[in-house]
Amino acid sequence: MATVVFADLVGSTGIFERLGDETAGRFVTQLTTALSRSFEQHRGRVVKLLGDGLFVVFPEESDAIAACIGIQKRLQETPVYPGGTGKAVQMQMGVESGEVVEIEGDCYGDAVNSAARLADLAGAEQILATGRVREALAPELRGKLRSLGPMFLRGKNEQTEVYRVQWQPERDVDATMMGASMFKATPNARLELTANGQTLRLDPHGPSLTLGRATTATLSINDSRVSRVHATVDWKGGHFILNDQSSFGTWVYMGGGNTPLVLRRTECYLVGNGLITLGCEREAEAAPRVEFTVVA
Repeated sequence: MATVVFADLVGSTGIFERLGDETAGRFVTQLTTALSRSFEQHRGRVVKLLGDGLFVVFPEESDAIAACIGIQKRLQETPVYPGGTGKAVQMQMGVESGEVVEIEGDCYGDAVNSAARLADLAGAEQILATGRVREALAPELRGKLRSLGPMFLRGKNEQTEVYRVQWQPERDVDATMMGASMFKATPNARLELTANGQTLRLDPHGPSLTLGRATTATLSINDSRVSRVHATVDWKGGHFILNDQSSFGTWVYMGGGNTPLVLRRTECYLVGNGLITLGCEREAEAAPRVEFTVVA
């Protein structure tokens, strides 16, 4: 058994566009080298550098989580600015444990694939892990993980219970609403989606709703960042489920939380109330926004 971490630089494409390939490449190499040393201080072995990220293997789940938290805190306390200006560097991380097969210095296995998918799913400054990782942690570390509910990771046929590591205490209140109690089936609930002055309602067992740029979408949003069929919303197993099918992704902000769940050809439960932005984060100019409320 091993614990796998994928750590990716957020928005690397924008850094290369702003600084140019040579300067950006030098910056990213310096950054990943420094992060490698941080992971190694927690008994991590860097399997490979991935251009704008790292693939690391740890002997224990606690080492992996501690390393990820340490790096996120370091970047928050001592921001790093590409080229000395612009937005500070942010990382997104995924953690999974399981059997790993090593062949000629590289590592393979389901845990490797899952950790990579979790890193893709994570938003800026997020660390996502599975229930398998959570169960292996000591109570002190386990208490930092908040459930995001079961999700289908790309390439997997079964649902994976996904948890977010709460490494910033001030955001703990936002995360509490994402606890396991929010994922109990609610057979009498209805979902309301509001955008551009239009409100749609989905009742349990009602037909699927589609969000997209196409005029035939149930909720049509005319914006170049929105795919023709960007996402669907269905009622499954007592829950409303948002399924991203887009080119650029879907950002989901639960309640008053500031940290989004970023969907890229994956899905999540919609619970309570919140905001969905299509094709970009909510801070983007004129972001396509859809407000949602689950009414019990």
